[in-house]
Amino acid sequence: MSLLLNRSVFGDSANKGKVLSRAEAESLFNEWVLNPRLQLHMKQVAHLMKCWATEKENLDEAGQWQWEITGLLHDADWDQWPDQHCKKIIEELELRNVDPEIIHAIASHGPNHFGVEPETQLDKMLFAFDELSGLIHAYSLMRPGGYEGMELKGVKKRLKDKSFAANVSREEINDACNRATISLEDLIQFIIAKQGSVV
Repeated sequence: MSLLLNRSVFGDSANKGKVLSRAEAESLFNEWVLNPRLQLHMKQVAHLMKCWATEKENLDEAGQWQWEITGLLHDADWDQWPDQHCKKIIEELELRNVDPEIIHAIASHGPNHFGVEPETQLDKMLFAFDELSGLIHAYSLMRPGGYEGMELKGVKKRLKDKSFAANVSREEINDACNRATISLEDLIQFIIAKQGSVV
Protein backbone atom coordinates (compact mmCIF):
# COMPACT_ATOMS: atom_id res chain seq x y z
CA MET A 1 0.00 0.00 0.00
CA SER A 2 1.49 3.31 -1.07
CA LEU A 3 0.80 6.49 0.88
CA LEU A 4 2.73 8.66 -1.59
CA LEU A 5 0.88 11.91 -2.20
CA ASN A 6 2.45 12.44 -5.65
CA ARG A 7 2.35 16.21 -5.35
CA SER A 8 4.30 18.89 -3.53
CA VAL A 9 1.95 21.90 -3.61
CA PHE A 10 -0.91 22.03 -1.13
CA GLY A 11 -3.70 24.49 -0.49
CA ASP A 12 -4.10 27.94 -2.01
CA SER A 13 -1.62 30.73 -1.24
CA ALA A 14 -4.61 33.11 -1.09
CA ASN A 15 -5.56 31.39 2.18
CA LYS A 16 -2.37 32.34 4.00
CA GLY A 17 -3.17 33.07 7.64
CA LYS A 18 -6.52 31.25 7.57
CA VAL A 19 -6.95 28.62 10.26
CA LEU A 20 -9.82 26.71 11.79
CA SER A 21 -11.15 28.03 15.09
CA ARG A 22 -10.40 25.92 18.15
CA ALA A 23 -14.04 24.74 18.18
CA GLU A 24 -13.87 23.72 14.49
CA ALA A 25 -10.56 21.90 14.98
CA GLU A 26 -11.81 20.04 18.05
CA SER A 27 -15.03 19.08 16.29
CA LEU A 28 -13.08 17.61 13.36
CA PHE A 29 -10.69 15.87 15.79
CA ASN A 30 -13.53 14.30 17.80
CA GLU A 31 -15.42 13.19 14.71
CA TRP A 32 -12.43 11.62 12.93
CA VAL A 33 -10.27 10.27 15.78
CA LEU A 34 -12.04 7.65 17.88
CA ASN A 35 -9.04 5.73 19.24
CA PRO A 36 -8.09 7.10 22.71
CA ARG A 37 -4.40 6.23 22.29
CA LEU A 38 -4.20 8.06 19.00
CA GLN A 39 -6.12 11.00 20.48
CA LEU A 40 -3.55 11.24 23.26
CA HIS A 41 -0.63 11.07 20.80
CA MET A 42 -2.09 13.88 18.71
CA LYS A 43 -2.78 16.03 21.77
CA GLN A 44 0.76 15.44 23.00
CA VAL A 45 2.28 16.46 19.67
CA ALA A 46 -0.03 19.52 19.56
CA HIS A 47 1.16 20.54 23.04
CA LEU A 48 4.82 20.09 22.11
CA MET A 49 4.31 22.18 18.96
CA LYS A 50 2.62 24.96 20.92
CA CYS A 51 5.36 24.97 23.59
CA TRP A 52 8.08 25.09 20.92
CA ALA A 53 6.32 27.89 19.02
CA THR A 54 6.03 29.88 22.24
CA GLU A 55 9.43 29.29 23.81
CA LYS A 56 11.77 28.73 20.86
CA GLU A 57 10.15 30.60 17.97
CA ASN A 58 8.70 33.45 20.09
CA LEU A 59 5.50 33.43 18.04
CA ASP A 60 2.40 35.42 18.91
CA GLU A 61 -0.89 33.77 19.82
CA ALA A 62 -1.94 33.30 16.18
CA GLY A 63 1.41 31.70 15.37
CA GLN A 64 1.20 29.44 18.40
CA TRP A 65 -2.25 28.23 17.35
CA GLN A 66 -0.98 27.57 13.82
CA TRP A 67 1.69 25.25 15.26
CA GLU A 68 -0.70 23.68 17.75
CA ILE A 69 -3.42 22.88 15.20
CA THR A 70 -0.80 21.35 12.89
CA GLY A 71 0.13 18.93 15.67
CA LEU A 72 -3.49 18.32 16.64
CA LEU A 73 -4.62 17.28 13.16
CA HIS A 74 -1.49 15.66 11.68
CA ASP A 75 -2.80 12.08 12.11
CA ALA A 76 -6.52 12.87 11.93
CA ASP A 77 -7.26 10.36 9.14
CA TRP A 78 -5.06 7.53 10.46
CA ASP A 79 -7.75 6.05 12.71
CA GLN A 80 -10.62 5.52 10.27
CA TRP A 81 -8.85 5.71 6.90
CA PRO A 82 -5.31 4.32 7.34
CA ASP A 83 -5.02 3.53 3.62
CA GLN A 84 -5.70 7.21 2.86
CA HIS A 85 -3.43 8.54 5.63
CA CYS A 86 -2.50 12.16 5.00
CA LYS A 87 -4.46 12.32 1.74
CA LYS A 88 -7.85 12.61 3.41
CA ILE A 89 -6.97 15.23 6.03
CA ILE A 90 -5.10 17.29 3.42
CA GLU A 91 -8.15 17.30 1.13
CA GLU A 92 -10.40 18.24 4.06
CA LEU A 93 -8.18 21.17 5.07
CA GLU A 94 -7.94 22.33 1.45
CA LEU A 95 -11.75 22.28 1.23
CA ARG A 96 -11.87 24.39 4.38
CA ASN A 97 -9.43 26.96 2.91
CA VAL A 98 -6.77 26.43 5.57
CA ASP A 99 -3.36 28.12 5.34
CA PRO A 100 -1.16 26.08 2.94
CA GLU A 101 1.73 26.16 5.44
CA ILE A 102 -0.30 24.02 7.87
CA ILE A 103 -1.28 21.61 5.09
CA HIS A 104 2.31 21.31 3.82
CA ALA A 105 3.57 20.56 7.33
CA ILE A 106 1.06 17.72 7.69
CA ALA A 107 1.96 16.44 4.20
CA SER A 108 5.67 16.37 5.09
CA HIS A 109 5.55 14.78 8.57
CA GLY A 110 6.73 11.46 7.12
CA PRO A 111 8.84 12.20 4.03
CA ASN A 112 9.69 8.51 3.50
CA HIS A 113 5.98 7.63 3.46
CA PHE A 114 4.33 10.60 1.75
CA GLY A 115 7.15 11.73 -0.55
CA VAL A 116 7.03 15.37 0.60
CA GLU A 117 10.16 17.00 2.04
CA PRO A 118 9.93 19.13 5.22
CA GLU A 119 10.95 22.69 4.28
CA THR A 120 9.86 25.21 6.90
CA GLN A 121 10.64 25.09 10.62
CA LEU A 122 6.97 24.18 11.18
CA ASP A 123 7.41 21.17 8.87
CA LYS A 124 10.67 20.09 10.48
CA MET A 125 9.51 20.29 14.09
CA LEU A 126 6.33 18.30 13.41
CA PHE A 127 8.48 15.59 11.82
CA ALA A 128 10.92 15.75 14.75
CA PHE A 129 8.31 15.52 17.51
CA ASP A 130 6.05 12.88 15.94
CA GLU A 131 8.06 9.65 16.29
CA LEU A 132 10.06 10.58 19.37
CA SER A 133 6.96 11.70 21.26
CA GLY A 134 5.47 8.22 20.83
CA LEU A 135 8.59 6.41 21.99
CA ILE A 136 8.97 8.59 25.09
CA HIS A 137 5.31 8.08 25.96
CA ALA A 138 5.71 4.31 25.63
CA TYR A 139 8.69 4.54 28.00
CA SER A 140 6.64 6.57 30.51
CA LEU A 141 4.05 3.77 30.65
CA MET A 142 6.76 1.34 31.79
CA ARG A 143 7.92 3.55 34.64
CA PRO A 144 6.17 3.55 38.06
CA GLY A 145 6.43 7.35 38.17
CA GLY A 146 5.62 7.93 34.51
CA TYR A 147 7.36 11.12 33.40
CA GLU A 148 8.35 12.00 36.97
CA GLY A 149 12.12 11.64 37.30
CA MET A 150 12.54 10.44 33.71
CA GLU A 151 16.09 10.99 32.49
CA LEU A 152 17.77 11.44 29.16
CA LYS A 153 19.93 8.32 29.59
CA GLY A 154 16.83 6.15 30.14
CA VAL A 155 15.28 7.35 26.89
CA LYS A 156 18.56 6.88 24.99
CA LYS A 157 18.81 3.33 26.32
CA ARG A 158 15.31 2.60 24.95
CA LEU A 159 16.26 4.15 21.62
CA LYS A 160 19.21 1.78 21.34
CA ASP A 161 16.95 -1.21 22.11
CA LYS A 162 15.41 -1.87 18.70
CA SER A 163 12.83 -4.26 20.18
CA PHE A 164 11.35 -1.45 22.33
CA ALA A 165 8.61 0.47 20.50
CA ALA A 166 9.82 -1.41 17.43
CA ASN A 167 7.43 0.45 15.11
CA VAL A 168 9.22 3.75 15.87
CA SER A 169 11.85 4.42 13.22
CA ARG A 170 15.19 5.38 14.78
CA GLU A 171 16.42 6.44 11.33
CA GLU A 172 13.53 8.89 10.96
CA ILE A 173 14.21 10.36 14.42
CA ASN A 174 17.86 11.00 13.53
CA ASP A 175 16.91 12.34 10.11
CA ALA A 176 14.36 14.70 11.69
CA CYS A 177 16.89 16.04 14.22
CA ASN A 178 19.39 16.70 11.45
CA ARG A 179 16.83 18.54 9.34
CA ALA A 180 15.68 20.67 12.29
CA THR A 181 19.32 21.24 13.35
CA ILE A 182 18.58 20.23 16.92
CA SER A 183 20.50 17.63 18.91
CA LEU A 184 18.71 14.43 19.82
CA GLU A 185 19.55 15.11 23.47
CA ASP A 186 17.94 18.57 23.44
CA LEU A 187 14.83 17.25 21.72
CA ILE A 188 14.46 14.42 24.25
CA GLN A 189 14.87 16.82 27.20
CA PHE A 190 12.25 19.18 25.75
CA ILE A 191 9.73 16.35 25.30
CA ILE A 192 10.35 14.94 28.80
CA ALA A 193 9.80 18.39 30.29
CA LYS A 194 6.59 19.19 28.39
CA GLN A 195 4.78 16.02 27.46
CA GLY A 196 3.90 14.65 30.89
CA SER A 197 1.34 17.38 31.51
CA VAL A 198 -0.90 16.08 28.69
CA VAL A 199 -3.32 13.41 29.83
